[in-house]
Amino acid sequence: MADSLGFAPAPVSITPKGSRWLWIWALAVPSASKLPTEALQFIFWATSKDYIKAVEKEEGWVAAPPGTRYSTYYNKEYVSVAPFASFVLNVIEKSEPKNATLQPSPNTGVQYISIPEFPALGVYVGNKINQTLRGKITIKTALKDAQQFSERKIGAAGYK
Repeated sequence: MADSLGFAPAPVSITPKGSRWLWIWALAVPSASKLPTEALQFIFWATSKDYIKAVEKEEGWVAAPPGTRYSTYYNKEYVSVAPFASFVLNVIEKSEPKNATLQPSPNTGVQYISIPEFPALGVYVGNKINQTLRGKITIKTALKDAQQFSERKIGAAGYK
């Protein structure tokens, strides 16, 4: 089936910058980390050539973590089994995380907001989408519930 698949960026309405979601490839050590040295060591290991080779040997090239090493996208073995490789590399190279929205934004990226409440918002809204797709609630109810939850969460955090 892989030979009949295509790859395309997410649809956009006004600006093509909005379809480049790279935050999922970001690795960082939070300032609140109790073990920053160990966390940094983990990042170096998880993005090392040795780790990529180990993944390739255990799981195959297509399982190599995308976005971790530039050299992976020029490895002929990887490219031969990962038909999405050139598409992903192109998106990475053309992305501008600090200039990712139509209007200027204080946030980096398109979809992610680096506040502690963001994961809870994502989980709640994701659950509402799930309920909608399963026919448990209407789109209108999902939107209303998600908006109310978001406003409560943001208000409680003092952002309003």
